[in-house]
Amino acid sequence: MDLFELTLYELHTKLKSREVSSREATSAMLNRISASDARFNAFITVTPEKALADADAADKRIAAGEMSTLTGIPLALKDIFLTEGILTTCGSRILNNFIPPYSATSYEKLKEQGVVLLGKLNQDEFAMGSSNESSASGVVHNPWNTDCIPGGSSGGSAAAIAARQATATLGTDTGGSIRQPASHCGCVGLKPTYGRVSRYGVIAYASSLDQVGPLTRDVTDSAIMLQAIAGHDSKDSTSVNIAVPDYRAALTGDIKGLKIGLPKEYFIAGLDPDVQAAMDNTIATYRRLGAEFVDISLPHTDYAVATYYLIATAEASANLARYDGVRFGHRAEQTEGLLEMYSKSRSQGFGTEVKRRIMLGTYALSSGYYDAYYVKAQKVRTLIMRDFIQAFEGVDVILTPVAPTPAFKIGEKFNDPLQMYLSDIFTIPVNLAGTCAMSLPAGLSSNGLPIGVQLIAKPFGEETILRAAHAFEQATEWHTMKAPL
Repeated sequence: MDLFELTLYELHTKLKSREVSSREATSAMLNRISASDARFNAFITVTPEKALADADAADKRIAAGEMSTLTGIPLALKDIFLTEGILTTCGSRILNNFIPPYSATSYEKLKEQGVVLLGKLNQDEFAMGSSNESSASGVVHNPWNTDCIPGGSSGGSAAAIAARQATATLGTDTGGSIRQPASHCGCVGLKPTYGRVSRYGVIAYASSLDQVGPLTRDVTDSAIMLQAIAGHDSKDSTSVNIAVPDYRAALTGDIKGLKIGLPKEYFIAGLDPDVQAAMDNTIATYRRLGAEFVDISLPHTDYAVATYYLIATAEASANLARYDGVRFGHRAEQTEGLLEMYSKSRSQGFGTEVKRRIMLGTYALSSGYYDAYYVKAQKVRTLIMRDFIQAFEGVDVILTPVAPTPAFKIGEKFNDPLQMYLSDIFTIPVNLAGTCAMSLPAGLSSNGLPIGVQLIAKPFGEETILRAAHAFEQATEWHTMKAPL
């Protein structure tokens, strides 16, 4: 088997036994990226010299007996993570020349473990999108079918896993941006509880919704990655100071008596028949494994999309005000006066979708509309949170679809923002509630595209999700299905 085909834990085992070196594994991955990324466009920046230097340093650590599970593993990061000395664009023209002076905490934690950084991954501009079509670095193509979108906004992070261009990746999830691309690309995507992983050094889209998480080839790898990045960070005021469990220990395979909730609001008319079939098969598998099902209601689900697109855009309007051409990033040339420089820099630097969301958010925050829109949306958000709290009084996890359809064709929804926004209808409520959820592979569509299902647990219930997901994975073979090379 080629080294780029291995899961994280499989590669760790070979590195530990000295069967292969990190330099060999990294070289294989860099060759894979070089040979394939013209088709997929998953990377914005590849860092071969740094990767090989990281690999050599990892091999020295391994030889000295100073090895962790992640030492020598070649990874890649969504281009939303600050990386000291490495171009970080967030998929936007306005940051096309930005070299950060420091790194995100999540990357620093991985560096402490001795990982190898392959490069920075493509994404929707400022993480605003569901299809990875809004990047200033071009569209990402789904490795299962290059005519289709990979999902967004962490489309490059999911595509790199499906294309075997990285052993694992990090993404961010504001309204489904890890789980939806994971579903469309046939990999495992985990959105941790808000506050479980530091957001320090992650370029902000919507600060009360953004969360960092891993995209991996299987559940074991997801547990390993979460273990490395989870934990309190004094640099992030929203980081929660509670103990981090042993996530690998949660992978027992035993889910007898686990209560799984099925929310009636998620099984809607218009759900793609292939998605419905995947859900039916997943339910049948869990029944065989001894889980119990409970019908539940999340009554405010219908308001989630509207609530999200008021809160997220309002926060984006405030967060993106810093991109003004003064301190860093793109600055328009030949301008007369400060205001024209601001205006032209932002007009030239931001893409259509980002401008749309800034305008929506600015309007929602404007005098006379703040109470009618933003404040009301925050009140509805509280109701959505209460729905989940009440549901978890009677169930351990909730099972839902990730997306209403498998991956759609590139360009199919790009000019119809409402249809694009509805792609996240099943993932958005989790972010509004601040809880945790995972997408795991559970089927293929009639035309051979991956379909994921979503497991949701109460806040800081990642152990429960991982246990339930691992049991399903061990009983099925969906996680072994691979996009054609």
